[in-house]
Amino acid sequence: MTNIDQLECDSFSKELNFMLLLLSEETTEQQPHLVRSALINMDWDHFIELTRHHRVYPIIYKRLKDLAIYNKWIPTKVMASLQREYQRNTYQMLHLSGVMDTVCRILDDNQIRSIFLKGPVLALDLYGDISLRTSCDLDLIVPMEDLARTESLLLKLGYVKDDYFETILGDWKWRHHHITFYHPIIGIKLEIHWRLNPGPSKEPGFNKLWTRKRTSTITNYPIYYLGREDLFMFLVSHGARHGWSRLRWLADIDRLSRQPIDWVVLRELLYKYQYAHIGGQALILSEQLLLTPIAGRIRAIMGDTRTRRLAQDALFYIRQMVNLHTEPVPEHISRYHKRHLFSLMSTQQKIIFILSFLYPYPEDARTLPLPTKLHFLYFPLRLIVWTWRKTKKITLQEGGYK
Repeated sequence: MTNIDQLECDSFSKELNFMLLLLSEETTEQQPHLVRSALINMDWDHFIELTRHHRVYPIIYKRLKDLAIYNKWIPTKVMASLQREYQRNTYQMLHLSGVMDTVCRILDDNQIRSIFLKGPVLALDLYGDISLRTSCDLDLIVPMEDLARTESLLLKLGYVKDDYFETILGDWKWRHHHITFYHPIIGIKLEIHWRLNPGPSKEPGFNKLWTRKRTSTITNYPIYYLGREDLFMFLVSHGARHGWSRLRWLADIDRLSRQPIDWVVLRELLYKYQYAHIGGQALILSEQLLLTPIAGRIRAIMGDTRTRRLAQDALFYIRQMVNLHTEPVPEHISRYHKRHLFSLMSTQQKIIFILSFLYPYPEDARTLPLPTKLHFLYFPLRLIVWTWRKTKKITLQEGGYK
C-alpha cells in the first residue's frame, strides 16, 4: 500500500504499540533495537491491562518466552502476571474441550448436525495450541429446523436458557442469530446459532457450510468446524460488528491469512455475500497493525475508499480500549458504534434495515397489549404505537421522571 493509505496510528500509546509488536509474527530476536526502544518509560500496569482487555495475554506470554533475548528487559512481576493468566486460560480451554466433546456426542446421538464456530477448535487450528487463544464460551451452529430439539437436549443436560431478548410475530428468526444457555454447576455458557450473524446480513445457509466443513483432531471424537473461507467470512463479520475492539479477533485474521486459503474462492464468496468491504477492512488492519503478509489475489478488496475509511474508523475502538460488552456503554461510544454498524451495511442491507422498522417490535406489545390472535394488528398500528410510546416518554421526562 502507498503512504497515503497508511492508517493514522500516531495517537497509539507506547504500551499498545509494544503489544502490537509482540503480536506480530514478523517480530524476531534479530530486532532488539525495536524492542529496546519500545520499552523506554513503559507503564507496565497499563500494558498488562491492555493484554487483558484485548484477550491476548496467552500469545503475549508465549511470545515473550520464545523471544528469550528480551526477557531481561521485562520486569519479573509482569512475566509472573502473564504466566498466571496463561495458566488459568489453559485450564479453561481444557474444560471447554471436554464440554465441547460431550455436547457434540449428544447432538450426534440425536442426529443433529453441528458446526463449532469458536472455542478450542479455533485455537488449535489458528495457533496450534488451545492455550494460546482465550474463550469464555462455546459457539456452534445447528440447522434452524433442529433448534427446538437442541434446546430440549441442553435443558435435560442441566443448561438454563437465557431469555435475553423478547420476540413478537417470529421476529427472532431474523433480528437475532443465537440463543444462550448457561450451566450453573459447571459454569459454561453455550451460544447456539441458527445464523452466523444477525440480520439483515446475507450469508451461506447451514447446508452450504456443512459441505465445506473441516474435522478437528482436538479430541478422539470428530468435531466439525468451518472451512477456511467460511471461517474468514465469519471472523471478519464478527470482528467488524464489534469494531475490532478486541485485538484477539485481529490476531485470528493474521493467523488465518497465513494458512492455505483459496483466495479466489474467498473473493467470490465475499462479493456474493456483500462482505468484500469488511474483508478488506480486516486485511488492512491486519497488514498495518500486525504486518500480516497479504496474498496478491485478494489485495484488490483493500483498495476501495470506503474500505480504507472503515479501517481508519475501527481505530476509534482500539486506541481507547472500548468495551462494548459491559453496560452501560458511554453515550458517545454508543452513538459512534450505531453509526459504524450502519456504515458496515451494503446498500441493500441498509434498505432492509430501514424497512425492518415497519415490522412490529416487542415494545409495541408492552405499549398496547393485545391478545396473541390479534398481534397481526401491530402491523397497521406500528406507526401509531411508536409515536404514542415516544410521546409518552418525552412527557415523563419533562415531568421529571426517568
